[in-house]
Amino acid sequence: MLKASIRWFYFALAIASLLLGIVGAFLPILPTVPFILLAAWAAARSSPRLAAWLESHATYGPHIRDWRVGGIVKRKAKWAATIAMAASAVIILVLAIKPWAQVMSIGTMVIVGAWLWRRPEGSPGS
Repeated sequence: MLKASIRWFYFALAIASLLLGIVGAFLPILPTVPFILLAAWAAARSSPRLAAWLESHATYGPHIRDWRVGGIVKRKAKWAATIAMAASAVIILVLAIKPWAQVMSIGTMVIVGAWLWRRPEGSPGS
């Protein structure tokens, strides 16, 4: 059993991640699913009720379950993330004043994109 203070920390992390994920659904520069996955991970350690709600959510539940099964990311989600990162890169190129900020941000997106496309798209037996 986790100490109450650690459970509260995980719960706060779950709520903050969930809120960032919700905001990310409307802003192309903020990812949604990674924050929802983090929220599910933290909720599983702090709030069974929140964890169950996230896993049964019509939109995000399948992503959470796929990730837990074996780090699975469906092709549709990969394309959505890639398009969102490309749109974010364009926004960063237009708005970022400092070249180092552009390089760091876009470089990070390239690394994340490469990692994402290496994730499995289905269960090992399928």
